[in-house]
Amino acid sequence: MRRSLVATLFMAAVPVFVSAPALAQTPPATIGDRYIPAPWWMRDPVIASVGQVRVEIQANRAFVSASFQSVDRSVSEASRAAADQVRALSQSLSAYGADKVRVETSVTTRPLYDQYRDENGVMRDNTRADRVARYQADATVSVTVRDVRLIERVYATIVASRPTSIGQVNFQLEPENSWKANLQAEAMKDARRRAEAAATNAGATLGRVKIIDPSGRVCQTDVLAGWPSYAAGGQATTVDDVVVTGSRVNAEMAFAPPPAPPPAPMVGGAGPSEADIAAARLALQPPLQTLTDSACVIYGLN
Repeated sequence: MRRSLVATLFMAAVPVFVSAPALAQTPPATIGDRYIPAPWWMRDPVIASVGQVRVEIQANRAFVSASFQSVDRSVSEASRAAADQVRALSQSLSAYGADKVRVETSVTTRPLYDQYRDENGVMRDNTRADRVARYQADATVSVTVRDVRLIERVYATIVASRPTSIGQVNFQLEPENSWKANLQAEAMKDARRRAEAAATNAGATLGRVKIIDPSGRVCQTDVLAGWPSYAAGGQATTVDDVVVTGSRVNAEMAFAPPPAPPPAPMVGGAGPSEADIAAARLALQPPLQTLTDSACVIYGLN
């Protein structure tokens, strides 16, 4: 009796596992399988449509930098001279306002040591604190032009200031949030246009929406596209920039006159004259940049 009671208690302490239905344990697909499990929305005929759109918009940011160099036996004099060279330029450009032109300046100083020739005849620096010959100060001005209509005048002002070196002018497109939202809406519309055309050409009728995926990843699953190595991208539909931005950005930038130059800043050192700026002016046209977006919409078929 006691033995049977112990056996009964032991069996009661062991958990009992009940096998779950096979449908709840569908294994993921693996490469080499003959069949791939289909999601619930493929129980009935469907059409998966990928909307792909692109638009060309003129770059709305420009970047350029320049540096001024000064060498002196005194570290303070070298730094002051370099700062004086860049001060008039930075104040001239800052006068446009931070909403149009943003200016950042910095000054770095390094020692220049006496040199000597080693036993192989190679010139080397005598890097000792008591062997400093001069100090080199480099003042750098980094300019971000947020109103690209000013880029030609800004660049000419920098050139007329006669810096030691000038960097390349770089352009960039910073899309506004409303542009991104409008482009995503156009991708959704493009998905429906493609689905309607495909269904009509195939003799079917487009049904209700089953899946909406703004990221487009649903249409890239293995069950729809095959294995990733088999997938191929489609051609994007070109959208007018007016639809995305709400205005003809390229035309506005091309034909609108640039803002009037600000008054000359009151600084100790004289900045470049208007004649010098006009002589240094070059044609700098912001390039067109491409924005793209995609969306996946899966419809039923009737």
